[in-house]
Amino acid sequence: MASKVVPARGMRDVLPVEKARREHALHVIREVYRSFGFDEVETPALEDLSRMESGQGGENEKMLFKVLRRGLAADEAVLPADAADLALRFDLTVPLTRYVASNAGALRMPFKALQIGPVWRAERPQKGRYRQFVQCDIDILGEAGSLAEVELVTATHTALTRLGLTGTTLRLNDRGVLTGLLTGCGFDESDHGSVLITVDKNDKVGLHGVVAELRSKGFGDEPVAALEKALTDLLPLRDVARLGDGALPETVPAASIERLQEIAAAVAVAAPDLDVQFDVTLVRGMGYYTGPIFEMSLPGGGSSIAGGGRYDGMVGRFTGRDVPAAGFSIGFERIIDEVSLPADAAPAVALVHPAGVDAGELLRKQRELQAGGARVALVKQAKRLQPLFDALVAEGYSQVVRARVEDGRLTFSEPSPLEAS
Repeated sequence: MASKVVPARGMRDVLPVEKARREHALHVIREVYRSFGFDEVETPALEDLSRMESGQGGENEKMLFKVLRRGLAADEAVLPADAADLALRFDLTVPLTRYVASNAGALRMPFKALQIGPVWRAERPQKGRYRQFVQCDIDILGEAGSLAEVELVTATHTALTRLGLTGTTLRLNDRGVLTGLLTGCGFDESDHGSVLITVDKNDKVGLHGVVAELRSKGFGDEPVAALEKALTDLLPLRDVARLGDGALPETVPAASIERLQEIAAAVAVAAPDLDVQFDVTLVRGMGYYTGPIFEMSLPGGGSSIAGGGRYDGMVGRFTGRDVPAAGFSIGFERIIDEVSLPADAAPAVALVHPAGVDAGELLRKQRELQAGGARVALVKQAKRLQPLFDALVAEGYSQVVRARVEDGRLTFSEPSPLEAS
């Protein structure tokens, strides 16, 4: 018995109906972002391995798909660390910072970039998680003020709303708030990364789970107890305006608090229907974030559908000169199931015809229907029409035109609704 033919693990095929929905969503996202002045760029799927293992990608660097360097002989003894020199990108931000460094002389600052494309992570596949998936990123480089974050948030909120995804919530935090909080609780700076990895799991394991994991990592009772109390006090706090009322320890930089309040106040004006909340446990796993971080989620949604933050300093790793930068990324695979094709989309027409009819007349009728904006497919008539119609409806066709031969002439019916049984 032949084995089942399926895509590689963690990958998937996209059928025509789903592809149409995906392309509609991408079109809307592109149009909205371009209306905000973002210019689309493109970067290679492959980057130098050393760049992708620079320590900026957090846990994602452990999920790299590495590419063997050319010229390796089959019998050559090579250490694993020397066998690969390239890697598939795990996100679009690291390649973008290299792109900006490579093309600095041709770019006007501030530079507003739009980038859409596939990325790859060798993680365990599960529902909603694939090894290849699409990201939709916008980034502003060269703008140090909070205007960058506000425009990123407003543009993304507009794109999601245009796709019919309403009632979203924006959660805000700042890396300065997180590191200041940990310092105030007594954690050494060298331990901040490990502690934040655990704090980031609060949504999944709850505060008790976070505390238990910190203790299992061997952190002292005093800093763990201090952090537990701080988080217990701060988790109910959602109003960003209250952060300056002594809610946070003095070790949290005042500039971080002021920045969050600037962003929240401006977003309230630019996108008044967006619910903005402070979330002390929002961490975001990338190692490159340096300031405000943010995520968007749908009502009742368990996971975020978009996320980003400020990553000053990344471009400077390549050029030696820091360039302020911030970005926001839509998790395309997480929103696509919530997106529908618009009801007023151009009709998809099946032009059903018998075998052996005049090809020129068929194509003339096809062009006539296309002139009205329809998508028209020539479909050969089957012995049983209803199963054919059922299949066409499943493929997204909404109208049918029947071709018949009458008295030696090819005639066509008027377009009529195509309905499944």
